[in-house]
Amino acid sequence: MLLNGPSPMQVAIDSAWEFQGLTFPNPAVGCTVVDASGKIVSVGVHEKAGEPHAEVHALQMAFSIMKDDSTVLALSNSSAIHDFLTENHDNIFTDCTLYVTLEPCSHHGKTPSCALLIKELGIKKVVVAHQDPNAEAAGGIEILKSSGCEVTIADECTQRANDLLKPFTTWQQKPYVTFKWAQRLDGTIDGGTISCHTSRVHVHAMRDVSDLIVIGGETVREDRPTLDARLVDGKVCDVLIYSRQKEFDKSIPLFSVEGRNVYIESSLDRIQDYKNILIEGGPAMFEATKNITDSYLCFVVPKSGGTIRFTNTKDDFRILHSQTSGSDLMMWMELKK
Repeated sequence: MLLNGPSPMQVAIDSAWEFQGLTFPNPAVGCTVVDASGKIVSVGVHEKAGEPHAEVHALQMAFSIMKDDSTVLALSNSSAIHDFLTENHDNIFTDCTLYVTLEPCSHHGKTPSCALLIKELGIKKVVVAHQDPNAEAAGGIEILKSSGCEVTIADECTQRANDLLKPFTTWQQKPYVTFKWAQRLDGTIDGGTISCHTSRVHVHAMRDVSDLIVIGGETVREDRPTLDARLVDGKVCDVLIYSRQKEFDKSIPLFSVEGRNVYIESSLDRIQDYKNILIEGGPAMFEATKNITDSYLCFVVPKSGGTIRFTNTKDDFRILHSQTSGSDLMMWMELKK
């Protein structure tokens, strides 16, 4: 992959979006390693909280490629990868440049400091799309500069970096709310399972890191969902059924999931008790939650059929990112102000 294709930072940003919604409470981050000739050697992303950061994944893969040694790929623990790279790098990264969507972390939390790793590997150039807004982790740029590393802020990527980082910056201040739905090409959203298996796995992974799922009463009655994360063997989160009618058939699977609180309420106030909220709904829920939703995730499926559509709104969206998800098109969006 050469520089006359997508820029290294663009590749890093696009790669990070593949894990948007899956890294809570951490941000989605991407990183590319570029050699002296301008060729992208490797790409890394942060996939899940507690697991290696994007820089570590990218450098792990780059080492394997540049040294033709797959030993490091057997390591999954961040500290173990750090130790291996610092002990075996032989200065192969000296002429490389790192492009990372977020300032490398300075502190040692669940994983070691990425800034210190970059310093120890002798990397002399790092391009950053966004400085870290988290005071605890910030300071990586200063660590790098003090070691003689040239650090550049990619101002041309500011908007895309802000879009990618929005969940992280938001949930530090207030609950972050994502509204998700799947529709066919003709806009219909009813008639059973719509999205492909790959898309459903992604949604289950989002449920795994969510605190609360919000769903409408009619959807519960019609679809009789479980609302768990079984496709990723994930954890159980609470459910808020937004409904004026309090009576439900308790044999509906969502009520029998152990370790879960199920609330049936005519208000959305309970959302304020949680941090990362996933709304799964249709037209009525869309209208009811427009004022509290931060981002929208839509899976567009190459099929037709059904009868119910989003016909009750003339709102315009700004597409933040789009990508394929199996046979579906996956779009992250926000409402235009």
